Amino acid sequence: MPITTRRKKATSVPVRTAALRPLGKAEARPTLLYLVTEDWYFWSHRLPMARAAKKAGFDVVVATRVDQHRERIEAEGFRVVPLNWRRRSVSPSHALACIREIDAVYRRERPAIVHHVALKPILLGGLAAIAAGVPAVVNGLTGLGSALMGKGGLKGRVAGLVARPLLGVVLKRPNSRLILQNSDDRDLLVERKLVKPDAVSLIRGSGIDVKHFAVLPEPEGPVTVGFVGRLLEDKGVRPLVEAHQRLRVEGLEINLILAGTPDPENPTSIKPAELERWKALPGIELPGHIADVREVWKRAHIAVLPSRREGLPKSLLEAASCGRAIVATDVPGCREVAHAGGNALLVPVDDAGALAEAIGTLARDAELRRRFAKASRALVESDMAADRVGAKTVELYRSLLAGIPRARTAP
Repeated sequence: MPITTRRKKATSVPVRTAALRPLGKAEARPTLLYLVTEDWYFWSHRLPMARAAKKAGFDVVVATRVDQHRERIEAEGFRVVPLNWRRRSVSPSHALACIREIDAVYRRERPAIVHHVALKPILLGGLAAIAAGVPAVVNGLTGLGSALMGKGGLKGRVAGLVARPLLGVVLKRPNSRLILQNSDDRDLLVERKLVKPDAVSLIRGSGIDVKHFAVLPEPEGPVTVGFVGRLLEDKGVRPLVEAHQRLRVEGLEINLILAGTPDPENPTSIKPAELERWKALPGIELPGHIADVREVWKRAHIAVLPSRREGLPKSLLEAASCGRAIVATDVPGCREVAHAGGNALLVPVDDAGALAEAIGTLARDAELRRRFAKASRALVESDMAADRVGAKTVELYRSLLAGIPRARTAP
């Protein structure tokens, strides 16, 4: 199948760039509580917006399962509330226990606003917020998972039958907003009548620190392709490995870095035996988790993400900020960062042949890589930088505060 080279028209909402205004005395330090499944996810994906909220005058609380990042989160000036939940459990008894635990947290902390991040916190936290009478809710859906899409085998379909009607309930409560990261997800949820159009805000990602992820010079030596993410079938790593091996057979000396680890709680996680086979293939490196992904982009000429669907892929945002040409699948989420013919080549899902063709095209054309690299950086600077995303998110919080009686937002 052919590589997509036409550019998709941007559909994001305009960005306001004014500096954050601290809260006034009458609205001093309302509590903003983030509900996130794992502490590592908050640290990796929601830190910039939480920093922006704190700077604007919110008292930030993070309720999550604590593993390795509590001290780092607390060092930011945020309070941490440990939760006893498991990310992938779908047991009804476990869900009820989680709702009771979250309800107790909400009644104790008395937040003016709760910000639920991802589907499980939205569903369980949303029900708890109704029970506890939380005055304002933000629901951040980071992508439409297998349950909402009706995929993932029998277990996924059953979960979807339960999740979809519950999602409609929690998304339609008063004084709440849904944050989505791409217009495809918005259109689908509106079409399925799970949310009203005027209750949705498009905010693309949680913000990239463009100073930290500065432009990196293209490395010397053989062309290297970089992938950063969980090693899942849904991330397209299997066709990526196949595409890489095809190019090696054709005589192109291309290296591949698969930076990441499997996720045993995800049903599409690549099995250890298959990973061991990949390690024995020529030109492939599997370094595991990389704490500083800039180390990957220092070595890679091209960033690749052949995912089946995304919300807004942080790995591509970081690669784009570092000034890398992109190859990605032509799917929701990826298209928000990878613009066909602008900074990327887009290919169909699970198509190793098209993937090999796209990688080969960029590997052979250094000038095209340089043009795409420049466009990638400009894209991130436009409305995906941390300060701009933080300003939009805080503006949303303020709009919800305006609908709360003053007594609930003042100390």
